[in-house]
Amino acid sequence: MTLQPLDRAAVERRLWNELQRHQTGMLGLVGEGARCFQPMSAFAEPDNDELWFFSRSDTNLVRRVGEARAAVFVFQTREVHACIGGELAIRHDEARMEKYWNAVIAAWHPEGRGDPRLTMLRLRAADAEVWVTEAGPMRFAWEIAVANARRQAPDLSDHTHLRFH
Repeated sequence: MTLQPLDRAAVERRLWNELQRHQTGMLGLVGEGARCFQPMSAFAEPDNDELWFFSRSDTNLVRRVGEARAAVFVFQTREVHACIGGELAIRHDEARMEKYWNAVIAAWHPEGRGDPRLTMLRLRAADAEVWVTEAGPMRFAWEIAVANARRQAPDLSDHTHLRFH
């Protein structure tokens, strides 16, 4: 692998960069089971270890959050797989609404930024499990063949546990 598994700073930078480029993942509350996970667009703020999401006050997720709840954001690209845990809280933040509002968000909120139900959720990241792979199709095929021949798991990614704050 290009990133060394113990190079936590490089893995953390890679995670935040990927989150800023590919914002979509699944957000859910801890203890609610899979039925509560839903696709969301995350707006990453690496300097604060925070992810921000648009939502509405009348959704099941927002109603279940209450003041604050433990939550998880599951994120995956071709090379990065991550599960980010932390505290999810409702924050009606006009400045961030202005900053992050775009055509995709507008499509999901047709009543616009003036909708009184529009709000934001903030996930303050506490930790993350991150797997990084740089294996292209040839390396993938090779590792699978070797793993089957040797009857062992393939070596396709590096795993790192990150703690934030």
